[in-house]
Amino acid sequence: MKRLVLVVVGKQGAGKGTQCAVLSEKHAIPHVSTGDILRAAVKAGSDLGRQVKAVMDAGELVSDELIMSLVAERLREPDATNGALLDGATRTLGQAEALDAMLGEGGISAVLNIDAPTDKVVARLSSRRVCQECGTIYTDSDPAAISGTCEKCGGDVIQRADDTPDAIATRLNAYTRDTAPLLDFYERRGLLVTVNGDQPVDAVTAEIEAALSARGLL
Repeated sequence: MKRLVLVVVGKQGAGKGTQCAVLSEKHAIPHVSTGDILRAAVKAGSDLGRQVKAVMDAGELVSDELIMSLVAERLREPDATNGALLDGATRTLGQAEALDAMLGEGGISAVLNIDAPTDKVVARLSSRRVCQECGTIYTDSDPAAISGTCEKCGGDVIQRADDTPDAIATRLNAYTRDTAPLLDFYERRGLLVTVNGDQPVDAVTAEIEAALSARGLL
């Protein structure tokens, strides 16, 4: 298989992280989540991390320059030799253009758009709880969420500050304003692959793999 670089887009809560985790394990390419990279900076408590925390807690987007520098650094690591799943790397036209410049002609294999209704993603985000240590995701009705202790690592399970109602509304408005226009940008270049995210996880994965296989990418 040639190098597979997938840019993954979609509303917050559409299932991007879930599908990236599944595809990463099945096809041995890393899930490069800018959100995870940024949260690691926040956890480190550096000056940069504190700046990032303020932006993320408000549900706003981190600057294009910072995002691209983090992505470039990550793609230079050995496990990305055969490709990567870029989750959150292109949330604005500026980021998309910067990624093109970084990867060069033909560097992006496809752009995967996981489409889900707004009411469904709001419900998912509102009920989401996350382990601060290992990143395992729970719903608010799971025993681990109720107890506040992760079943996998024993870490604290919390509701992220950007999953509160006001922050969700801000994030979805930012998606409509900044990210949705990228669909046309990539469609014109023949890179866009849209799948239905409003179905069981296995069904979404199967639809993604069928679409990528049809393009000769898997």
